[in-house]
Amino acid sequence: MKEINLSTKIAVYPLEECSGTEKKLIEAAKNATHRAYAPYSGFSVGAALLLENGEIVSGSNQENAAYPSGLCAERTAVFYANSAFPDEKVVAIAIAAHHKGAYTTDVITPCGACRQVLLETENRFQSPMKVLMYSEKGVYMANSIRDLLPLSFGDEMLR
Repeated sequence: MKEINLSTKIAVYPLEECSGTEKKLIEAAKNATHRAYAPYSGFSVGAALLLENGEIVSGSNQENAAYPSGLCAERTAVFYANSAFPDEKVVAIAIAAHHKGAYTTDVITPCGACRQVLLETENRFQSPMKVLMYSEKGVYMANSIRDLLPLSFGDEMLR
């Protein structure tokens, strides 16, 4: 038997150490949490994308009484960006959440479905996107969604 060891590098730092652009993107994600529709879970998530043209677009989670019919903040933001700016590469994404009126103390990571959609976006533009995951304790930063989705399934599998 052969064993494969996978490792991921995640930078962890306080918000104060973020660049001005990163802070602006995180603030946009935090603001997006206030536009979430989360009457069932009370867990509001916001995502903000920085596009190559400098535009920032955001999305929030949208719940539904028929649970599978809702949509996560990350996919809401990506699908909006792809619709409104189809030729603009996504440079970075920031994710934030609040629950019961307070931002989370632990970072919020994208779910598996969102990781797959973010990977598709990286593959589409052949460029990694920085992933910033905010919490009140600090920020986790990955250089690519591939860091969060090892052994991923991508378009190269379909060729």
